[in-house]
Amino acid sequence: MPSEAPNTMSTPQAATARIAPSILSADFARLGEEVRNVVDAGADWIHFDVMDNHYVPNLTIGPMVCAAIRPHVQAPIDVHLMVEPVDALVPQFAKAGADIITFHPEASRHVDRTLSLIRDNGCKAGLVFNPATSLSYMDYVMDKLDVVLLMSVNPGFGGQSFIPSTLDKLRQARARIERWTQEGGQPILLEVDGGVKVDNIAEIRAAGADTFVAGSAIFGKPDYRAVITALRAQIAIGQAS
Repeated sequence: MPSEAPNTMSTPQAATARIAPSILSADFARLGEEVRNVVDAGADWIHFDVMDNHYVPNLTIGPMVCAAIRPHVQAPIDVHLMVEPVDALVPQFAKAGADIITFHPEASRHVDRTLSLIRDNGCKAGLVFNPATSLSYMDYVMDKLDVVLLMSVNPGFGGQSFIPSTLDKLRQARARIERWTQEGGQPILLEVDGGVKVDNIAEIRAAGADTFVAGSAIFGKPDYRAVITALRAQIAIGQAS
């Protein structure tokens, strides 16, 4: 079941943004060390990309790897399921130590049921929107969402370039979330994944994101702390704009 990690999912407009390094870009030969180092360097979450060579054209990691890294960090593990079907893996990842589980609505026949399943297994639940996926999937399940994740690349591979049209989509998603919370709904975080780096994270924050997945921008660099510090400085600029 999920760890008793510090609560970093407070409010969507929290001044402290969440940085979630994606282990897809980490050195898998020393994964435990990598996740420890990146959290020690200031990361808030660990982003865990699950690909099945079916929903997306790549094959990555499963619950056993999640369970293996769980003892190495107390930070929340943010599991992004790029798989089809979804439901069978939800209890497995919850048991392996996931704190947050997100999935693509196209990959589930019953989106409401899958969101409920994630929450029933003790995890925060969220939907992931590909660049060409309509945000309308949000409209009837807002009460079951803890996270909305916008893909700013097409899913399947790390190291891709940020798709600029994501900025407008972020603004639209933020507007939906703001309306919901103003009407008394629960907080919903707005996460972005793909091509996030020091050079563009300020404008991504200004467009409404509060949680940032970064893979190749962090892992493989000589100083994780320096990169994360630079990302936070740019986030502060975007927040102030």
